[in-house]
Amino acid sequence: MKAAVRLRYGPPDVVGVTEVDKPAVKPDELLVKVHATTVNRTDCALRAAKPFLWRFFTGFFRPRVRVLGNEFAGEIETVGGEVTAYKVGERVFGYNDATFGAHAAYMTVSEKGTLATIPTGLSYEEAAPSTEGSHYALSIITAARVREGHDVLVYGATGAIGSAAVQLLKTLGAVVTAVCDTRTVELVRGLGADRVIDRTTTDFTRDPGRYDVVIDAVGKSTFGRCRRLLKPRGVYAASDVGPMWQNVFLALVTRPLGGRKVLMPLPKHDRDTALRFRDLIESGRFRPVIDRRYPLADIVEAHRYVDSGQKIGNVVITVNHSG
Repeated sequence: MKAAVRLRYGPPDVVGVTEVDKPAVKPDELLVKVHATTVNRTDCALRAAKPFLWRFFTGFFRPRVRVLGNEFAGEIETVGGEVTAYKVGERVFGYNDATFGAHAAYMTVSEKGTLATIPTGLSYEEAAPSTEGSHYALSIITAARVREGHDVLVYGATGAIGSAAVQLLKTLGAVVTAVCDTRTVELVRGLGADRVIDRTTTDFTRDPGRYDVVIDAVGKSTFGRCRRLLKPRGVYAASDVGPMWQNVFLALVTRPLGGRKVLMPLPKHDRDTALRFRDLIESGRFRPVIDRRYPLADIVEAHRYVDSGQKIGNVVITVNHSG
């Protein structure tokens, strides 16, 4: 089968599409024929091993995972002998950062993983980007205990996490202020933001508003810069470890103090998470934003584009099985 393989850490060019063996299916797994996947910030960080500390978890000298891709949509081709929740031929979408492998024609996933059937009328390309950025956004919103009427600022409202956060916050009845650049102001308003700050003309950290929660959805700000935006018991929720991994430390030391605090929650991985997104999509309350589409053969260009920092929403990879 075709797969995008990398044998070492480095720039996008370390990835190459080549023939590999189709993965074997364990008793509790499904073999999914992948029709669409994504290239996201996680893929690019692991590809490059940046920050360097990633190497302690993913292989110090050479990467243990050769085929990246954690988000997918496809058709079940085979089920293991212990699988009861799914059957051959069902269309499914999901997220897998345990073994990755979605940048390929076929991948295996656990029956108990973040997986659900695709809503009727949704294409593979529309379903594929439904879980990666959105499950990070959901974990932040849940950990911050956002409720109806809460004032929430989302910095980086056009990325995969930020665009999902704006939509998910509105389903809870939060009052959302979104920060983006000039070219995406109307897009963010269309996602439901009550107020938009154009970061190209305004320093959002000088905003006179005060917020129950500030979400840094792109990892490009800091608690120090955003602290003044928070109400006395407000929360700065980070999607990234921050400079010198400071958010990990701040999450530990600010929690017991009772005032403004930092959260960097770990996302939950289970079937209920995927089912929740399926329900939100079916009800029209959530749709992942898609920026560009590339065929698997051009996945290096997709990596380059995500590395550029110009991505809006999600970058989708299509997998052609006809040739």
